[in-house]
Amino acid sequence: MAIDFWSPVRLSIEVATVSSILVVILGLFLGKKMANKKFKGIALIETVFLLPLVLPPSVVGFLLIIIFGRNSGVGQGIEWLFKQPLMFTWWAAVIAATVVAFPLMYQSVKAGFEAIDEDIENAARVDGANDFHLFMRISAPLALKAIISGAILSFARALGEFGATLMFAGNIPGKTQTIPTAIYVALDSGNMELAWLWVTSMIGISFIMLVCVHLMKS
Repeated sequence: MAIDFWSPVRLSIEVATVSSILVVILGLFLGKKMANKKFKGIALIETVFLLPLVLPPSVVGFLLIIIFGRNSGVGQGIEWLFKQPLMFTWWAAVIAATVVAFPLMYQSVKAGFEAIDEDIENAARVDGANDFHLFMRISAPLALKAIISGAILSFARALGEFGATLMFAGNIPGKTQTIPTAIYVALDSGNMELAWLWVTSMIGISFIMLVCVHLMKS
């Protein structure tokens, strides 16, 4: 029981942690780039960024298969480079979680950067601050609450990803079986005790994450 229970939990936390790191990096970069920007086509770009929020997970999984599958140029390049296909691997689970969690981070970070008074950043530039120092010493600290909130929400979303992960990474015990897919299998096999343990753990983790976000905003 202990092995059956802890393997998906450990894997879910590992996948969510790595995907959250990727999401934070991408979210900070793109959120800062797009904050307070107005140009032709920005609505289209942001729509693409936010699409995973509204697309069914099966659609996201399908698109990932098309992009990274063995019949695609990208998939063949990855297979040639790493001597194995990307699908049904641990990294496939990370990519799926990253894609579905990114919009939450992007929205939060962009809003945080847009709330900063531009006069503060302009004053720092006048004093000789370059873009790196401006970001590290002015922009990031002032948007810190939004950054942390986005990171927490992204982690929680990555932890709970099911549909895209199932299609793209599969459900291989000890390799790609995360808590959501493990719950599905346990329920399908009639193992309600194990299913309830995983459901309770997910509710507990998600509850703690949302409480942390609420405390950050208060």
